[in-house]
Amino acid sequence: MENVAVIIEMNKEPVINYIRSTLLSSGVTISRLLLEDIVGHFEPASFARHEYFVAAGKVNTHHFFMTEGFMRAFTHNLEGEEVTTDFFNCNRPVFEANSFITQTRSVENIQAITDCQGFLLSFDKSNELFHAIPAFREFGRRMLLNEFAGHKRRTLSLITQTAEERYAELIETNKEIFQYAQLKHIASYLGITDSSLSRIRKEFSRRP
Repeated sequence: MENVAVIIEMNKEPVINYIRSTLLSSGVTISRLLLEDIVGHFEPASFARHEYFVAAGKVNTHHFFMTEGFMRAFTHNLEGEEVTTDFFNCNRPVFEANSFITQTRSVENIQAITDCQGFLLSFDKSNELFHAIPAFREFGRRMLLNEFAGHKRRTLSLITQTAEERYAELIETNKEIFQYAQLKHIASYLGITDSSLSRIRKEFSRRP
């Protein structure tokens, strides 16, 4: 059992690094001891391929820091078709922001594309740490700002960029998506049809 505990603590190092780097981006430093105290409240968890972390109609009660794997967020339009809204890769927090913050039912699904591992922190425990530890409060604030800023950039890209520009940016910033996600899901995320994505991929493959 002692070896298992050591392995779990070693695996939490990405969580520690993420919290530290997020705080540093706000000009806040934090001691190793306090970091270890915070991540001590994160519980190890895993999700099998195709398993849902959040299902539409349910409340997102936990924040998941994923150390291994890949997940997809999606909802359905008025015609009942799936629309991909986000992808999550490792060393990134996974949660449906609106549902988690307001503790109301989610309109999005977040599903594992591969087997996933990481650590969970409940809303109640997060709220407790938020009020008890100023550094964690700043971390939570910055994390949510980053989340909303990312959604804003994506919304604007669908309005101001061409499909080719969005595809080029996706390759540059998150090429890993093409390793794990189905092309129809990538097309949906880019706001284009499957045939348009196929055409764009062919055009890019011909470039020197």
